[in-house]
Amino acid sequence: MANDPLADAINTIKTHEMLGKSSCTIKPASKLIKEVLMIFQQHKYLDEFEYIDDGKSGSFKVQLNGSVNDCMVIKPRFAVRKDEWAKWEQRYIPSPEFGMLIVSTPQGLMTNADARKKRIGGRLIAYVY
Repeated sequence: MANDPLADAINTIKTHEMLGKSSCTIKPASKLIKEVLMIFQQHKYLDEFEYIDDGKSGSFKVQLNGSVNDCMVIKPRFAVRKDEWAKWEQRYIPSPEFGMLIVSTPQGLMTNADARKKRIGGRLIAYVY
């Protein structure tokens, strides 16, 4: 097990998608992973997910739908100012209409499009397309 549970979770999703699997289990569960999964689900990269309480750290059972081409955490967690979104979108995703950055802002976790609309900056967490 590595030191970054979010990186492990996203890598599990990516690996299972590449293998054509219909589901995967992400362990351990955390609030950050849950919020990232919720964003993936809202944008149709995942179908359903559920928390499974095993008495320890818990896990998530995730239903995949084959929509993820690539996803990865961004390390280091670069700080992005509200007027720099285009620069970072060009670096990590094919186009703003195809893919998204997940960013941690003072208003919580959100996509780059939401942060751009709200005219706020934040720290890059991950990308998916």
